[in-house]
Amino acid sequence: MKRTRIGLGLIALAAAGSLALAGCSSSSTGGDKGSTPKGDASAIITANGSEPESGLIPSDTNEVGGGKILDAIFAGLVYYDAKGKPQNDVAESIDTKDSKVFTIKLKADQKFTNGDPVDADSFVNAWNDAAKLSNARKNSSWFSNIEGFDDKKDAKLSGLKVVDPTTFEVTLKAAQSDFPLQLGYSSFYPLPKSAFDAKGNVTKEFGQNPIGNGPYKVAANGWVHKQKIDLVKNDEYKGDRAPKNGGVTIKFYDSQDAAYADLQGGHLDVLDAIPDSGLATFQTDLGDRAVNQPAAIFQSFTIPSRLPHFSGKEGELRRAAISMSINRDQITDKIFYKTRTTATDWSSPVIDGYSKNLKGGDVLKYDPKKAKELWAEADKISKWSGKFQIGYNADGGHQGWVDAVTNDIKNSLGIDASGAPNPLFGDFRQSITDRKIQTAFRSGWQGDYPGLYNFLAPLYKTGASSNDGDYSNPEFDKLLEEGLAEKDVKAANDKFHQAQEVLNKDLPAIPLWYSNVSGGYGTGVENVTFGWNSVPLYYEITKTAAK
Repeated sequence: MKRTRIGLGLIALAAAGSLALAGCSSSSTGGDKGSTPKGDASAIITANGSEPESGLIPSDTNEVGGGKILDAIFAGLVYYDAKGKPQNDVAESIDTKDSKVFTIKLKADQKFTNGDPVDADSFVNAWNDAAKLSNARKNSSWFSNIEGFDDKKDAKLSGLKVVDPTTFEVTLKAAQSDFPLQLGYSSFYPLPKSAFDAKGNVTKEFGQNPIGNGPYKVAANGWVHKQKIDLVKNDEYKGDRAPKNGGVTIKFYDSQDAAYADLQGGHLDVLDAIPDSGLATFQTDLGDRAVNQPAAIFQSFTIPSRLPHFSGKEGELRRAAISMSINRDQITDKIFYKTRTTATDWSSPVIDGYSKNLKGGDVLKYDPKKAKELWAEADKISKWSGKFQIGYNADGGHQGWVDAVTNDIKNSLGIDASGAPNPLFGDFRQSITDRKIQTAFRSGWQGDYPGLYNFLAPLYKTGASSNDGDYSNPEFDKLLEEGLAEKDVKAANDKFHQAQEVLNKDLPAIPLWYSNVSGGYGTGVENVTFGWNSVPLYYEITKTAAK
């Protein structure tokens, strides 16, 4: 998963409709009420962020801090608007007849900030570097469905063919209807010739001094590690994301509390994460400058079938009982102050294909009477013994909701239920990866691109990399494959809905809620929009001209 961090008049996406609303533009906030202050096109916007984990190489960055920066300084084939709808950026067109072979045409005369051309080679070379085994790029798996990808030895992607300087062809191993939708993800960004060494590999030096082709570029000596990164407007960028400001300074904070204090004190323009300590009051404190809207984040807890009482028919009954024991609406209201939205499916309200009407969806509704009946039915198969626990990392602010959920389970089912805290996130995750954890555990997903498949396959497909509960159902896997083979997104989503209905029956995880982006902005800025993935659209923000 990348981010708690994706046109295109494409044939493959022609049937896709508008997505559910995700971004909401702000009203004017500067000047006296009723005035319309003019924006200062040279003004620098300040925003919160975090130090990138490693160098800023697109295919080797899979965390939020680096992702925000990459999306600002690079332009891919497509970008995602506030609602998560893909729009052509570098691409002129992306065409396919079978969702397996794609012809990609680029807009002419595009350049990186150092003058290198943005051409077919800049994509093909970047993707080959990303897929090369010995490079060990963190996002190499994104290229695994391109012909020639090999996870056992170094190999070039034979499925990439340069037709001419502005055209290349991509041949996949198998049909994939949402491939065009993925192409706004940062792994697929192009790279200039200067990024590569004599062997065709991207250098570490490039990662420290990235050269992009996007709306912004890194200012000279702009990256001050562990403090900030200064981005300035790239006047050569000709796409739809041309900045309405002079640049963005992303400040690296060690805590959300410090960032929120800066926002309140007038030292920060935009904040995309309100600390837990501010959730109860931030909407009152900030008024119409507060932001609270759905984002592409799904949260759940997983009950591995290897645990006693949770396999077979007994496990199916107990999972349903536990799910129906939870008063999600009350928890999102009282614990999260309505900064979460109760789950009705396995994706997110900002994703095309999100549904409130899936077959079997009643299992996600609070019904303690029915829950107790199902639990008693399971007891007829094998009498319950022991306690039910949900594991979580104690350093992540999860105790409140875990205690509330387990208290609901205890009260509804009359069993011993509680949280099982692990002091450190790293140790907690390691226990899950090693399959040593002996309790249920918190889980979830943050979208890499705005497609249903991205919320299903990585978590529940047999053998998938993030399938921590080792769930396996051939019917579910088959529906995923059939969805990918469809030629348009609507037909694919119909299959993915059927796949989710299988999940409603099996409940490999217990869906809880979708996280909202909870943020805000200062009195000196306007035109603030938070996108589908919870990141502000920096290029749209304007700053009130100084009087």
